[in-house]
Amino acid sequence: MRFTCEKNMLVQGLNITGRTVAQKSSLSVLEGILCCGDADGIQLTGYNMETAITYRIEADVLDPGKCIFPAKLFGDIIRRLPEGPVTVVIDENYKVSIRAGYASFTISAERAEDYPELPDVSTDRGVRIPQKALKELITGTIFAVSENQGRPIHTGVKFEVEEDRVSAIAVDGFRLARRTWHSETANSMRLNFVVPAPGLKEVEKILTDSDEEVTFTLGGRHILFNMGSASLICRLLEGDFLDWRKVVPTNCPVKLCAHVSDLASSMERVGLIVSEKYKSPVRCTFSNQEVQLRTNTTIGVAEDRCSIAGDGKDLEIGFNVRYLADALRAIPSEEVILELTNSLSPIVLTPAEEKYDFAYMVLPVRIKTN
Repeated sequence: MRFTCEKNMLVQGLNITGRTVAQKSSLSVLEGILCCGDADGIQLTGYNMETAITYRIEADVLDPGKCIFPAKLFGDIIRRLPEGPVTVVIDENYKVSIRAGYASFTISAERAEDYPELPDVSTDRGVRIPQKALKELITGTIFAVSENQGRPIHTGVKFEVEEDRVSAIAVDGFRLARRTWHSETANSMRLNFVVPAPGLKEVEKILTDSDEEVTFTLGGRHILFNMGSASLICRLLEGDFLDWRKVVPTNCPVKLCAHVSDLASSMERVGLIVSEKYKSPVRCTFSNQEVQLRTNTTIGVAEDRCSIAGDGKDLEIGFNVRYLADALRAIPSEEVILELTNSLSPIVLTPAEEKYDFAYMVLPVRIKTN
């Protein structure tokens, strides 16, 4: 195989596909990057048997072929080459010659026939969504996935595809995050599936903030995301996901309106004396036009106040500082509705404007009475 391409394009492809190269594997070829060259250019692949990323690069391929490059060594060499075109030649003994400017290297590759085949997902029927919208769905929910491997189904994000919308939901037993994107065109498919968090984090890194479309296609046990030059395929999680519609309170008697950045700033301030070692809930007292936040740990005491619209009727509730701060950071709007029932019921954060569609729920923490 012989090809020539621009260094910056090759570096970008190696950076993206290298994230799913196995660090240590009983199958040594998975510690490398598969390179396939044809008339359309070259395609790089990284695969760890759970998630695979492929990336296509424009290149002048004079001699088609395929091989497996040692991921770290090949990547380090390419990144340190001078700017401009890079020529790579692989002979019949899998000796790799790399040239750019006056720099040249010779390393060894492996035969591509030993590389495992990627899962086959038909691309006939896919769901199209703007990259920006999918990125917002992931960013707005993935922080709430569970880390408890005892319930693996909750270590991913559930997607619900309906006629005119796509929703993403994450739960971890203490909080729930939901974001929904509404489509202007109807979709004939109705899908429900759960994507593991590691795969979605890689999708999130590849996606841009543009309106360029990404297509995701559901297979029997895998899902395929096509994002321009990059594609990602990963295994789906199986099991019974929480029936989230039954656990989110509705018709809460107390509804308040808060400015998101002001409330988030107050929450982060009182959270400065809370850590993994010195845990303590933030005590929130919702009164008329104001919420008082207070926390007390062995480090010290912190207190702040934030203006709100409405009367909280002096309702006092304790929350995990990080959980509530995470939810506030994920809210895309300037204002949010705080929905409350009593001191033992969760708080639900919902949009103050109709153009947004989200819900963040945080369960309360019991607090000692003064």
